[in-house]
Amino acid sequence: MKVLCLHGKGTSGYIFRSQISTFRAKLPDDIQFDFLDGPFKSDAAPGVDVFYSPPYYAFWENDGIDSIRATYTWLTDHIDKNGPYDLALMFSQGCVLGSSALLLHQEETPHLPPPFKAAVFVCGGASLNVLEEMGFHVSAEARERDLASRSALAQQAGSSALLAQGGDRWTGLQTLDGGLSEAELRNEITCPYRINIPTVHIYGSKDPRWAAGVHLSGICEPTKRRTYDHGGGHEIPRTNAVSNSIAELFQWAVAQSQIEQ
Repeated sequence: MKVLCLHGKGTSGYIFRSQISTFRAKLPDDIQFDFLDGPFKSDAAPGVDVFYSPPYYAFWENDGIDSIRATYTWLTDHIDKNGPYDLALMFSQGCVLGSSALLLHQEETPHLPPPFKAAVFVCGGASLNVLEEMGFHVSAEARERDLASRSALAQQAGSSALLAQGGDRWTGLQTLDGGLSEAELRNEITCPYRINIPTVHIYGSKDPRWAAGVHLSGICEPTKRRTYDHGGGHEIPRTNAVSNSIAELFQWAVAQSQIEQ
């Protein structure tokens, strides 16, 4: 069992390994994790430099469609040389890359096996630019929320907020998300087709990027997806209850990846 691991912007494969250590300890020992570093050096993600030293990486320098396509080519080359992978585990920007890879694969090489057989997305969404390029309709409300959530994330995740408020800094994006159900959010993006491999979607209701995670779940096949709200912010909580739940969902994805062979 081989797992491709894609970190968040301004972190690294080493940092991602640390971030998942609590739930990973609950998994079988025969799972091989491959932690990539993004191809571009980056500033630290907000709050990351409080706990981790450089280097920090990103998967692209801007999120335009051409940059994402270039990184998709880079990722495909890595998979060709080091795969195949049964599963991908992704956080934040890693989710953008992983979902883009699946969508671009369906557009360009649908006759070939997908880059991985199942996916676990944590606290991340899809690229709205890629979705629109692929013929998805993204509502104006989804676009507005996407822009506002990026700014809110930088503020709530930053070092000053972390040191001053700790876990209480996570307040989500209440002005735009308040009162909306997950089903209503999923309807904000109209899909001509869906990602068709088994997927797990883990997000936190206090994360400013919560809606992005829900949107991503909406473009994946409903009969093959599982969702879980860990109740926190833009993070992977290390409590025993959350770790057990994530480990259980991860093992569901592992089992599904074997069925998909």
